[in-house]
Amino acid sequence: MVVNGIDRIANDGRLFRGKRLGLITSPTGLNAEFASTIQLLHDNYRLAALFSPEHGVRGNVEAGGMVDTYADPITGVPVYSLYRPDSKRLTPEMLDAVDMVVYDIQDIGVRYYTFISTMLLALEDCAKAGKPFVVLDRINPLDGVTVEGNVLKEAYRSFVGHYPLPVRYGLTAGEVAAMANEQMGWKAELHVVRCGGWERTMQFPDTGATWIHPSIGIPRFETALVYPGTCLFEGTNVSEGRGTTFPFEMIGAPFIEAERLSDEMNGKRLPGVRFRPVYFKPAASKFAGETCGGVQLYVTDRRAFRSVETGVTLLYAIRRNYAEFRFLPPLKEGSRPFIDLLAGDDVYRGDDWHDPAPLLERFREESRLFAEKKRQYHLY
Repeated sequence: MVVNGIDRIANDGRLFRGKRLGLITSPTGLNAEFASTIQLLHDNYRLAALFSPEHGVRGNVEAGGMVDTYADPITGVPVYSLYRPDSKRLTPEMLDAVDMVVYDIQDIGVRYYTFISTMLLALEDCAKAGKPFVVLDRINPLDGVTVEGNVLKEAYRSFVGHYPLPVRYGLTAGEVAAMANEQMGWKAELHVVRCGGWERTMQFPDTGATWIHPSIGIPRFETALVYPGTCLFEGTNVSEGRGTTFPFEMIGAPFIEAERLSDEMNGKRLPGVRFRPVYFKPAASKFAGETCGGVQLYVTDRRAFRSVETGVTLLYAIRRNYAEFRFLPPLKEGSRPFIDLLAGDDVYRGDDWHDPAPLLERFREESRLFAEKKRQYHLY
């Protein structure tokens, strides 16, 4: 049976007893019996503070919405925001309220999924403050083996990419924490409560667990599987499917000819995926209320499928074929275009859109080198 760190905290009770605990969590913070980490720590130890990432500790904030400071209505514990307009960090005042910070959020193993940035920022803050940091580890639903995409460059660090990881990094949150703690020289007092029964080759369907969507935009495992590649469209004027029932699985825009794009993509014979022409009308986000033509991705072999390579190939095809295609401007004056923050580089804004093969070959080499480097931090 595969279990997460929260299911094994009884073995590490000495770690928590007598300490004021601050918990970073989300609605995925549940044990195998669907009891929340919030309630478990509140009932059995001294839960002194909740620290809220994007979407809120109870999932009541939409993507990108700012989180306020308030009292949790269930436990009465104060909730402090780690998703503020001016900062995403723990403040000295927040850290003064606790003796230890605990992290329990289901990650999806993708660099630009902001929960992993929240964890790393908090780990760094705890290191500076001399506060112990505990990761209640969770499985990587995409597996702990496959590495895809380019490694983020230092000049492109942001909240959607805080550490030099490839797009799909093949590590658990606890392993990422251990790697960053050593590589960045933070020297935090880090404890990882490990998962049980998980093997690195396992993807989520192999575990027998129930999928709890980690955010509104990732309703199912199939969404998480394509997300490393199709999230790139968030940096463009093409809809990534937000505002539909298949976010990140449907890609399109009013100017795209669905059948033409589908035929071209299927003609490339990409491993483990097929494309279906679709027309959809988003209820929110880009092109809300407008009919978009595009494609829906169907993963036919989740082991062979390579999301980043698929997403990049689709991005190249749309930009090459449609003059209306644009990269979105920076979110605020003086910042980089969002596509650069997602990419961790400026690789997508060049002029050569004839063939993605040279770029993908470079990505494979960066992934290979990272895969070798990460092995020393494997806990499973």
